Amino acid sequence: MTPLYEGKAKRLWATENPDTLRMEFKNDATAFNGEKKASFENKGRLNNEISTLIYGFLENAGVPTHFVRKIDETNVEVKKVTILMVEVIIRNLSAGSYCKRTGIEEGRVFSQPVIEFSYKSDELGDPLINDDYIREMGLATPEDLAHLRKSALQVNSILIDFFAKCGLKLVDFKLEFGRLVSDPSKIVLADEISPDGCRLWDLKTGEKMDKDRFRRDLGNVMEAYEEVLGRLKGSLA
Repeated sequence: MTPLYEGKAKRLWATENPDTLRMEFKNDATAFNGEKKASFENKGRLNNEISTLIYGFLENAGVPTHFVRKIDETNVEVKKVTILMVEVIIRNLSAGSYCKRTGIEEGRVFSQPVIEFSYKSDELGDPLINDDYIREMGLATPEDLAHLRKSALQVNSILIDFFAKCGLKLVDFKLEFGRLVSDPSKIVLADEISPDGCRLWDLKTGEKMDKDRFRRDLGNVMEAYEEVLGRLKGSLA
């Protein structure tokens, strides 16, 4: 069977239900817009388990998502959505590209969350865009954008506390949203939330527990993901 869509870390497959898809987590890892690539055994399983736990937690907290159910170790069933081509990045501390653009040292705590938007385009390297770009490119209406901001801040507030209980600091993360195919008036959280798209630091030691271990050649990438999963399970037990 040919996947309907294949990205850097996931594949989407059709199901018997026209309103749902099967989302498969791959073992592939990429960084720097695909310039750095590798494959890690169990990465798909770990990201699937982590994202499943987080999405279940968010659903219980009242955040509408595309998540339906876990199918097996590397697959979940999700509601079919039309992805908005605007990625939302929420930053609680300075890190990564923010530091490169501003020269500010890593780890500065912001007075309030910083929200960035990027254009979802691998070909263009997911460039940063603002409200005016989004309007003129027809990517979202002002009302949609207000909804994305509100939803992103809601998710951020929930996850800061959630990860803190696991001994982790939520530094920054990326979110994607989509319109339900079954009801285009509804925009829900889509894609995944895992150490691939979040920066997570140990609260006590500051150790990086996310994909920066791959980006920076710090080693023990999957060991860090396993540790994150173990802590999440422990906090929900």
